[in-house]
Amino acid sequence: MSQHKIGFNTAVSVVIANMIGTGVFTSLGFQVMGMSSVFSILLLWVLGGVIALCGALSYGEIGSAFPESGGEYNYLSKLYHPALGFLSGWVSVTVGFAAPIAAASVALSKYVTKIYPSVNGLVLSSSVIVIITIIHSINLKAGSLFQRAFTWIKVICIVMFIGFGLFYIPDHTISLSPGPDAWHDVFSSAFAGSLIYVTYAYSGWNAAAYISGEIKNVNRNLPRALFLGTLAVMIIYTLLNYVFLYTVPISELKGVLEVGYLSAGKIFGAQVGQFMSLVIAVLLISTISAMILAGPRVMQSMGTNIKGLRFFAIANKNNVPYVAIIFQSLIALMLVTTSSFESLITYVSFTLNLFTFLTVMGVFVLRIKFKHIPTPYKTPLYPVTPIIFLVIISWILFHIINERPVESIYGLVTVLVGFAIYFVTNRKAVVKENP
Repeated sequence: MSQHKIGFNTAVSVVIANMIGTGVFTSLGFQVMGMSSVFSILLLWVLGGVIALCGALSYGEIGSAFPESGGEYNYLSKLYHPALGFLSGWVSVTVGFAAPIAAASVALSKYVTKIYPSVNGLVLSSSVIVIITIIHSINLKAGSLFQRAFTWIKVICIVMFIGFGLFYIPDHTISLSPGPDAWHDVFSSAFAGSLIYVTYAYSGWNAAAYISGEIKNVNRNLPRALFLGTLAVMIIYTLLNYVFLYTVPISELKGVLEVGYLSAGKIFGAQVGQFMSLVIAVLLISTISAMILAGPRVMQSMGTNIKGLRFFAIANKNNVPYVAIIFQSLIALMLVTTSSFESLITYVSFTLNLFTFLTVMGVFVLRIKFKHIPTPYKTPLYPVTPIIFLVIISWILFHIINERPVESIYGLVTVLVGFAIYFVTNRKAVVKENP
């Protein structure tokens, strides 16, 4: 076992870094395509934060009952069945981490090539993934230090960006009042569609659960890290999107991927704006790093418990699962070259929400089926908290199936492939008996 344990600060930084990434710097341009009210757009981000907080509070209770690393793989295996746990692990490997790593690296290259068109975006995206993979494949302590440093740089820069943005005097006027247009937006299909992007931006609120086996005083620090990290991001997201809308007219944001670039140009002028766009690109390094750190712990846990996947459990002398890290990054590199940004986000949102839905529903299973397991942490306002999460996620899943059937089919096919692999690799292997 590694002597180094992840402290509370690193656990919080993993949550924050996993969440603050591609979505908040790229999705606003898609949201304003179907909505024109500033109130309804900001309500989207508040609602997304409420969903994430409800999920984080629910995960805290499950994590205190089953404190091993692995996230949904660990939870669903014990709450329901090893096959379902395997599927969630499979989805985490193929979709949950590799796809967002690819999306974040593509967004990073978009911000850089906007200023330096001569830079090869594909080479830059791939190089960033490779370099961070090498760092995290060597030593957990070095990886943790790298993660904390880039996360706090990210938070400080974003807070500064928000501060300067609020002092900017725009050429246009915006209204925060909820007029008739705002409520029309809220109950429109565009609002539901935009919530897909928002939940993607908030994805990562459960990141600390994947490394819980390596967290000091996990029963206390895991719930705190999940809640405080998510709350901090909710506040940052709402203020950051207000600054984007405050500084740039909605008409100029429509369909634009690099919304941070436009806003920085308005606030700081062309030259300083370009520099801030590079800063945003650097900030995405923290997101990529957090996912490269957390994701392979799922594969390591799967490799420990499933005979046919033992190679994922291979670790170096520092107990770093370098085989799983490299495998995940290879998938991410493949996705960088093959996927479109918009379809990738929808595919990720649909597939991940299936399993976060089942996990949060597991709070009810935990309290009925596993009464004998001590849970030092209890979900506040139970059962209201998990019910809010389940109802809204159900609405999002229904909308994706109805409006984006192709991405939904891809998600279901991914799950079916996972089923096939589970039965082929080790049909008789089961995760250790439930306590």
